Amino acid sequence: MHEMSIAVELIRRLEELAVEHGLLRVEAFTVRAGVLRGIVPEALDMAFEEAARGTVAEGAKLTLEITPARARCRLCNEPFAPTVDSYLCPRCNQADVEIVEGNEILLLSLEGASTNED
Repeated sequence: MHEMSIAVELIRRLEELAVEHGLLRVEAFTVRAGVLRGIVPEALDMAFEEAARGTVAEGAKLTLEITPARARCRLCNEPFAPTVDSYLCPRCNQADVEIVEGNEILLLSLEGASTNED
């Protein structure tokens, strides 16, 4: 399950940001991930919950936004939406593409608390 490695990396980054911003805990955060990453949202939720135990992010609410895939043909410059199993340009029928969007994982926002007050 690659969601666990993603969750572990998210925890690492959240802990860094908590230290940078003087946060005692992370309460919520938003992640944008491209559809080409193949993330199963429920699996990421479970992996994050497990990985977050005993960290500043334990109990934090994860919001996941999935972005569609966008590509640009390197031969004719046509922008298009590839599918997971087809990268053929609809204009020139070639598969020489640059992925413009849909393969990213970005931490978009973070909410936290700097005191132990609820």
